[in-house]
Amino acid sequence: MATVKPRVRVPTTAKKGEIIEIKTLISHRMESGQRLDESGKKIPRDIIKKFICTYNDEVVFEADWHPAIAANPYLSFSTVATESGELVFTWVDDAEQVYFTTSHITVE
Repeated sequence: MATVKPRVRVPTTAKKGEIIEIKTLISHRMESGQRLDESGKKIPRDIIKKFICTYNDEVVFEADWHPAIAANPYLSFSTVATESGELVFTWVDDAEQVYFTTSHITVE
């Protein structure tokens, strides 16, 4: 598989109590396991099956994904800016490969 590259967009600053929008995108082919290759064999399933976002070690968003999710899945969600800290984004695929990235936010 090509290099899996997670990307996130998080505001660098926010006011305490402000609702912030977080956007994520990961480059992943998301093979459903239902297609056939040129020789007629099934292409093995290979999808991102789990996404978790933590904010200062507290889970703020979690999702289980299934084969109907498109390749290179994009996700947008909101959370409340409570304090300065680190957001950790983790994706896990069928092969138990873990991809992650982090982002820091300063809350004023």
